[in-house]
Amino acid sequence: MPRTILIGSDHAGFKLKKVLEHYLLRLGYAVEDVGTYTQQSCDYPDFAADLASEISRDKFKRGILICKSGIGNSIVANRFPGVRAALCASIKAARLSRKDNDSNVLAMGAGFVSESLAKRILKEWLNTGFEGGRHQRRLNKIEKIERGLKIKG
Repeated sequence: MPRTILIGSDHAGFKLKKVLEHYLLRLGYAVEDVGTYTQQSCDYPDFAADLASEISRDKFKRGILICKSGIGNSIVANRFPGVRAALCASIKAARLSRKDNDSNVLAMGAGFVSESLAKRILKEWLNTGFEGGRHQRRLNKIEKIERGLKIKG
C-alpha cells in the first residue's frame, strides 16, 4: 500500500502544490489534496486547519502546506496537538526539522522557494528519519505543553 501524503495550499501556493503533487506521485507516494483546487483567492487557514486536523487525529502521518510565505500555514498547523509543522526554505532546515524535531508537516512559501528547490527540500524531508535520544525528551516536553502541564519541576 502506498504511503499517503496530505497536501494543501491557498491560491498563492496552488501552482507549486500541483508541481509537488506530481513529484510525489513519481516518487511512489499517494497524494490526498485538501484544497484549494483553483487559483481563485481564498483563505489559507481553511486548508491549513483541514490538513492539520487530519494529522492531529493521526489519520495521516505527514502533510505539506504551501502559501505565499509559508508563515500563516505553519502558524495555523501548529495550533493542533501533535502537529509539528516546520517552515523550511532550505534543505538543511528540512533535514533538521525531521532529524531533531520529527516534523510531520512541511510548510513552504511559494514566494521564497523555486520549484527545483522545493522538490529538493521535500525529498530531504521525506528521506530523513527522526534521531530520537535527547530530541525525544524535548518532544515529550512539547507534548506536556500541549496538555497545559508545567514542564519544569
